[in-house]
Amino acid sequence: MPQAEWDALALPLKMPFLEWEWLNNMETSGSVSAKAGWLPNHLTVWQDRTLIAAAPLYLKGHSYGEFVFDHQWADLAHRLGIQYYPKLLGMSPFTPAEGYRFLIAPGEDEDELTDLMIGAIDHFCVRHRISGCNFLYADPDWRLLMERHGFISWLHHSYIWSNQGFQSFDDYLAAFNANQRRNIKRERKAVTQAGLQLQSLTGEAISKSLLSRMYDFYSDTCDKFGWWGSKYLTRRFFEQLYPNYCDRVGLFAVYAEQNPHPIGMSFCLTKGDQLYGRYWGATQDFDNLHFDTCYYTPIEWAIQHQIQTFDPGAGGRHKKRRGFPATPNYSLHRFYDARFAKILRSYISEVNAMEQQEIEAINQDLPFKQQG
Repeated sequence: MPQAEWDALALPLKMPFLEWEWLNNMETSGSVSAKAGWLPNHLTVWQDRTLIAAAPLYLKGHSYGEFVFDHQWADLAHRLGIQYYPKLLGMSPFTPAEGYRFLIAPGEDEDELTDLMIGAIDHFCVRHRISGCNFLYADPDWRLLMERHGFISWLHHSYIWSNQGFQSFDDYLAAFNANQRRNIKRERKAVTQAGLQLQSLTGEAISKSLLSRMYDFYSDTCDKFGWWGSKYLTRRFFEQLYPNYCDRVGLFAVYAEQNPHPIGMSFCLTKGDQLYGRYWGATQDFDNLHFDTCYYTPIEWAIQHQIQTFDPGAGGRHKKRRGFPATPNYSLHRFYDARFAKILRSYISEVNAMEQQEIEAINQDLPFKQQG
């Protein structure tokens, strides 16, 4: 598959996680493989020798690394005597970021190609007795198209920061109530008083050794918090981002006095006016360092660079108190067993209504100052 042809379809997207360098690196680094339970099974459409459409797809032998928790569907399938795995999955591996969609060349008939691709997917799944096809973190506009083609939408939420016209970090602070403003200032002050400085590194300022060091932090965090089963990426994955993908990478490095090497770091990706937080770690525990490295300093950088949205990654326990409202996202599903499909259709409205109530409850409890 020629990289240039793939990127001609992927580069126009707002999100970076379907670009050749990112997806190919997943495979060549050994992070994504049949052994890891992610068997690449990409779909491509060619007109003569020109690639006009593509879909990154994987046959999954489990549900790990997706951050959409479908274990209830797997349990139901088991009770019905349906083999749930393998399933066909469309997403950027290990990346809970909205924006997945089929890649369609400009000027082509999207409806016609989508119909062709769904037909090929259906044929493949039925022929090989695959339980279902699932697209996670769907692009909002593409979701509407896929619903017209019979896919079922399942509502979830992420925590997303939006730039409300902020010109400075003080503008960001001004959005909070007085108590939370004091808390954030206190948390950042604690990092400074510990003798730590944070530095933002992008593009040519990023070396291969820094990316290798980022793996150490990532690996240590997985081990420290018992996420050993979630250590999906290899050291080679981080190192292979150098040099061709460094223009997408943002490292927020923590330095201690008189130490030339970072003692902590967070790893982000950026494209256009979007920022995505992914991984972090530190060699020592310092009060509030996680908050500054993963939220405050990236937000400060985002404001300086006119970033409009910042998706800090999975989880939400710490995020909502720091200005990340619960924000809807959707996955798309099709089950090929008629009984299973009927149950999904019967209950999904109720499931989505409960999720919507949770989103509203979370956002009513955000520590922003009262308006009016």
